[in-house]
Amino acid sequence: MKSILVTGASTGIGWGCVKVLTGKGFHVFGSVRKPADAERLCAEFGSKVTPLLFDVTDAPAVASAVNTVREKLAGQTLFGLVNNAGIANPGPLLHIDIDFFRKQLEVNVTGQLIVTQAFAPLLGASPETRTKTPGRIAMMSSVGGKVGMPFVGPYNTSKFALEGLSESLRRELMLYGVDVIVIAPGAIATPIWDKADALDISAYEKTPYGPSVSKVKSYMTEMGRKGLAPEKIGWVVHTALTTHAPKTRYIVTPDPLQNWLSNNMPRRMVDQAIAKQLGLSRRA
Repeated sequence: MKSILVTGASTGIGWGCVKVLTGKGFHVFGSVRKPADAERLCAEFGSKVTPLLFDVTDAPAVASAVNTVREKLAGQTLFGLVNNAGIANPGPLLHIDIDFFRKQLEVNVTGQLIVTQAFAPLLGASPETRTKTPGRIAMMSSVGGKVGMPFVGPYNTSKFALEGLSESLRRELMLYGVDVIVIAPGAIATPIWDKADALDISAYEKTPYGPSVSKVKSYMTEMGRKGLAPEKIGWVVHTALTTHAPKTRYIVTPDPLQNWLSNNMPRRMVDQAIAKQLGLSRRA
């Protein structure tokens, strides 16, 4: 049976990937951070899933998980790695706590490289394993990896960085035949939006951005709850990992027109539209 590793598998997009991939006959190694989530994955998917307990920023824990996966693979390579784990720490960039910002980058960018470096040999990306069948890597970015929005700057920064990391990595890994494909979801119905709704924005209420931050919070919550099902991303990940000639980037959004306009309209025009909508025009 072919095996795929999915990080951040407990909920949301990661869980959707596990559901689709196990349904298509793959064995999935799913990384979670809590034993309770590991137990739940086993209850839901049985022997089709092997939970791995690690935080993507914890290099020693990731290295330990590599040993577990290597033993279970028994000489085979991973068919794929889905770098999905991530967080969203919103807030106006002039006021956000720097440690909060660092955490965003540590999880969404550095953590992805920690996992990729650790599991690269099991994908065929090392001198010792390059003769084996190479696997593929799916990097979970976002439509926000190409378009920056107010008050989502830390998240956008991490996803812009992940896009650059992925492109460089794809070109470097051509040496081993390991492909890297970016998945760029729009609004997906995941618990991350419930977290946004519960987010304490009181620290920003007395800043000039207070009313605008409140608008964005409401908008994010509404869009998320109307978003695509996580399994939709799972199907796209399956395509990226299995199709003969995958694209380098897959966009999956419930509003493709808005995404196209944001990427193709003149930037100054987009700036003005956003400023008008959120009340960010210069005040006397």
